[in-house]
Amino acid sequence: MKLFVKSACVAFIFTVIFSMLPFQAACADLENDVFRLHILANSDSDEDQALKLKVRDRVLSYTEELFARAKTKEEAETLVKDNLQSIADVAANEVVKQGYSYPVKAEITNMFFTTRHYDSYTLPAGNYDALRLTIGEGDGHNWWCVMFPALCISSDLSRESRAKENFSDREYEVVKNEKREYKFFAVEFFEKIFSSFS
Repeated sequence: MKLFVKSACVAFIFTVIFSMLPFQAACADLENDVFRLHILANSDSDEDQALKLKVRDRVLSYTEELFARAKTKEEAETLVKDNLQSIADVAANEVVKQGYSYPVKAEITNMFFTTRHYDSYTLPAGNYDALRLTIGEGDGHNWWCVMFPALCISSDLSRESRAKENFSDREYEVVKNEKREYKFFAVEFFEKIFSSFS
């Protein structure tokens, strides 16, 4: 009887693992097709958090036209690389406009993001390329979104069409906000483990 129970448990574990493989593969594909924006506030003070949101609004307004031209993640990343200094300048000018003298650092990085639930879609945990803006010390809570496809600067309707246009059917099924918390949890769990080894 004990052997039967052990065998059933092992079979169940393998069934769960194999059922996750297509989902995990689609999540890995998303990491290669998405370009994100990550903004770190100077601190967690109310003033610095409000400043972070002002910088966010200004940068999103400035980059909206850039990202409207991008047809692929690679094009989006190239546009950011080519305009990195001007994006940093726009952010720094907003900091000064709001009465602060914090420096702003702009860089393209590959970093781990946890699973993020938005209104109508979910982006799984993973290592994504991102434009990171660090305001001052960068010790405050951060803000992030998806710059390509341009999901953070779109209305719900255009967000839906951008997602359908830029994601494969398999990727779209992943990001569509259906109740799959356990799958996202499993992906995030394994991504954290793998990230700790790299």
